Parts: sequence; C-alpha cells; structure tokens
Amino acid sequence: MILPAEAGSRRRLTPRQRRGLRAGLLFIAPWIFGFLAFQLYPILYALYLSFTQYTGFGPAEWVGLSNYVRMFTQDPLFWQSLFNTVYYTVLAVPIGVVMAMIMALAMNQKLREVAIYRAALYLPSVLPLFAISFIFLALLNPQFGLVNYVLTLVHIPPIDWLGDPRWAKLAIVLMAQLGAGNAAIVLLAGLRAIPITLYEAAVIDGANWWTRFWRITIPLLTPVILYDVILGLHAGLQVFTQAYILTNGGPSNSTLFYVFYLYNNAFSYSQMGYASALSWVLFIISFGIAILVFRLSSRWVNYELVA
Repeated sequence: MILPAEAGSRRRLTPRQRRGLRAGLLFIAPWIFGFLAFQLYPILYALYLSFTQYTGFGPAEWVGLSNYVRMFTQDPLFWQSLFNTVYYTVLAVPIGVVMAMIMALAMNQKLREVAIYRAALYLPSVLPLFAISFIFLALLNPQFGLVNYVLTLVHIPPIDWLGDPRWAKLAIVLMAQLGAGNAAIVLLAGLRAIPITLYEAAVIDGANWWTRFWRITIPLLTPVILYDVILGLHAGLQVFTQAYILTNGGPSNSTLFYVFYLYNNAFSYSQMGYASALSWVLFIISFGIAILVFRLSSRWVNYELVA
C-alpha cells in the first residue's frame, strides 16, 4: 500500500529528470513558437476579424455578426462558390480514387519495364500545379488543342472546354486526375503489403480474378483508400490554382470555387473581415466532413486481416 506522502514524493522529478525535461522543451521550443505564432495566432486573429469590417489598412471596425448574415442571406456568390466546390469535390475525389486504383494495379504487374511505367504514371503528380495548368490550357484550346483534335477524329464536334459553363468544371475535374499518381503509389504500397498466401488460397478454392479483387484486395486496401479519400477531400475543398490560371473563375462564375472567392474578397476587394468569415465557415464545413468521414469509416474500413 502506498501512503499519500509516498505517492506525492514519487511524482516529484529528480534533478536528472528535470534537466531532461528542460532539454526536451528547449529542442521543441522552435516548433512551439512556430505553432503559436504562425498557426494558432492567425487562426484566432482571423476569428476576431470575421466580426469586423477591415480592409487590411487602419483599425478594424467591429460589426458583430454582419459578415455572417451577409454571407448567408445577401451574397449569391457565396452559395455559387460553395456549390462549385462541392460539385468539384464530389466528382474529383471518387474518380481520383478509381484512377489511382487502376494505376496501382498497372504498377503492380510483373513486367521487366514496369519501373519505367511507374515513373511515367507518377511524374505528373510531382510537377508544379501551375505548370500542369498551362499544359492543360494548351491541350484544351478550342481551336488547335490536342483534345479537340482527337474528338474530331471520332466525329465529335469540338468543345469549348474552358469557355462553356457546362464543361468548365468538368475540365478542371479531369485535370485533377493527373495527380492520381501520388495516391497510386500509396495504394501500390498497400497492394504489396497484402500476403500472397491469401491469393493462393483463393485460387485453390476456385476464385477468379474478379472475386479475388473484391473479396481480398479491396477489403484489405480500405485503410489506404480512406487515407486517399481524406487527402482528396482536403485538396478538393481548397481547389484554387487551376481556376485562377485556367478560367479566372469564369465563365459566368462556373469555376468560382470557394477558396478563389475567399481570395478575391481578401486581396482583390480588400474585404479582410468578410474573407475571414468565409475562412471560418470553410473550417467548420471541413471539420464537419472530417468527423462524418471518420464516423462512417468504421462501417467499411478493415484494419485487420479477416479469415
């Protein structure tokens, strides 16, 4: 039995432990300072600015909930940008996971030149996004772009990909698939981690390729798929560069994504307070989606081998 006095004495740090604690705090002090100065403080300051009218110069004027009232009741571009972002995310993320799965299966083939194919499939995902945007700008040119040239070969009339509101968002969704190589590499690592004995046992039982894929590969890859979905949602909700370079939010605001609209309010319209309110709404939406994804993941993600 430990007496209270003895328990209290055991909680005291020895001189050596205190020196170790001071050394540890000293080593992590740069990270703590960076977190407080460059993450926590900007977040809290943005929360304060969301209740003010602030142009970026001079003092901020407190306006209470006016920015949020304006956002939800008086600003149609808020709803338009939110719809565009949800549209893009709902399409880009599932298509991206499917494309990454196909690429991972291709990378996993036992071929002599498979290393070359892996490099070719992965290379677009490491190129700067602005560079890929300019490449796509040339490929989707309505007059001499390669995409429309291929369409004419199969007797499909040319499409004004970036000038037609019906096609502009879809064009940016298709462009996002060039980054599927990053997710494919992660899926490839997951494929390599699946024990080969499971496939051998399934073959002995008479399972064909399709059955092995759906009964073994997919269930055991669900943690990796969840990881790719989370990364895709993170990128989808913050899509900006493609619209900024390719369409500048047009045509007819069809590619005015949420972060692009936030950027315009902050740096083009000098409405820092309203932009801060937009950023906090995006934070709340992202936080809610994250909770929902993790809650639902318990129904389909397997973290252990199932016999």
